[in-house]
Amino acid sequence: MNQAENNDDGCGGAEESADSTDCASRVLILGGGFGGIYAAIELERALRGRHDINITLVTRDNYFLFTPMLHEVAASDLEMNTIVNPLRKMLRRAKTFTGNIETINLERRCVAVTHGFDQHVHELSYDHLIIALGSSTNFFGLPGVRDAALTIKTLDDAIELRNRLITHLEEANSECAAGQRQPLLTFVVVGAGFAGVETLGGINDFVREAIRFYPNLTPELVRTILISSDEFILPELGSKLGAYAQRKLAARGVEIITRTRVTAVRDGLVELSDGRTIPATTLIWAAGNASNPLVAGLPVPKSGGRILVNEYLEVDGFPGVWALGDCASIPDRETGGFHPPTAQHAIREGRCVARNVAADIVGGKRKAFGFSTLGRLAAIGRRSGVANVFGFNFSGFLAWWLWRTIYLFKLPRLEKKMRVALDWTLDLCFAKDFACVTARHPSNTTASKGSDEKEANRAA
Repeated sequence: MNQAENNDDGCGGAEESADSTDCASRVLILGGGFGGIYAAIELERALRGRHDINITLVTRDNYFLFTPMLHEVAASDLEMNTIVNPLRKMLRRAKTFTGNIETINLERRCVAVTHGFDQHVHELSYDHLIIALGSSTNFFGLPGVRDAALTIKTLDDAIELRNRLITHLEEANSECAAGQRQPLLTFVVVGAGFAGVETLGGINDFVREAIRFYPNLTPELVRTILISSDEFILPELGSKLGAYAQRKLAARGVEIITRTRVTAVRDGLVELSDGRTIPATTLIWAAGNASNPLVAGLPVPKSGGRILVNEYLEVDGFPGVWALGDCASIPDRETGGFHPPTAQHAIREGRCVARNVAADIVGGKRKAFGFSTLGRLAAIGRRSGVANVFGFNFSGFLAWWLWRTIYLFKLPRLEKKMRVALDWTLDLCFAKDFACVTARHPSNTTASKGSDEKEANRAA
């Protein structure tokens, strides 16, 4: 531990917390997703008159990522900076600590976080701990999948996918790749929920629009494949909208394989449960979520691998410990089950837990969490979508317009709303960009700078 960064009274540890000489109550929020950021914003509002309370948000990135629009970055519909908001612009009072959470010690009521170039350790103490760490990708232990698959959960994922698409187009267009064009231009998406379908719809449009700029390629060479273990895609929206989305995607050249699972990836072949194999060098995995490793190691009650909380979002038996979002199982008093792990729920859970934490601090009354889904929407590419809003089904252009309108209003900060609206407007008038922009280590560019043969071979 870097003891110099920790105050003897346990109030310190965060980068600005050394200024605080009296921490009557310390609230520590883990995770900067929808649940964590909206909990921090609501805590600022609920405790705006209490300057003796230290609120710290711990997150890996110094920005809030609007994940519903990730597939639009991957498909070059939006620039990457349009869907990220710097935390220091969103939060007025809460402190931010950018680092990697290593351990959570509920007995000692502290969290160990590493950061900096040397990855030194800070120990952050708390009186109230809000866990909003989300989930990780579940590869189900399938052979070769973890190493071969791309995911679509972070901004880096979206950028990597976009660069992969462009790199494969460039490679397939070269004369020396004439015999390997089919695997290079085969893109397989596993998982037919919202993330999988929206990603598949976006990249299908992107690749097929790009083909005309590559003289050695034809649309017939492109294969985009969606694999679902269910009977139809988008099961969350029901069979009618799922069937509509399936027809629309099929009409645009997407191959849809249902009631089938991926069993392994070996030697560039995606193996399926029905015995078929697909030669493909791009596999995008959107097939399931697993517990966050930090959550899995906590000695707290769990349900389905997620932290089990009561109706107030507090962990029974652990006073001052709260959980929400994808990492929590939150009882639904109306259905008898649990609330779904969606962004619209996480936003409201963040606000609810913040009010309950504030009530504990100032002596108010807690309120139980309750919320019913307002609607579900999915964009499936080429200005069409499917939606169920307040029990009404929409499809086609109207659903796509609803998707863009609703998410534009949900995107934080006016500046980002205007940037997204501008990008969408320009997208109606101009073709997408197909520039592959990557950050290379200096050693990877030595060959192009005329370095010696040894360095060139190392870069290759």
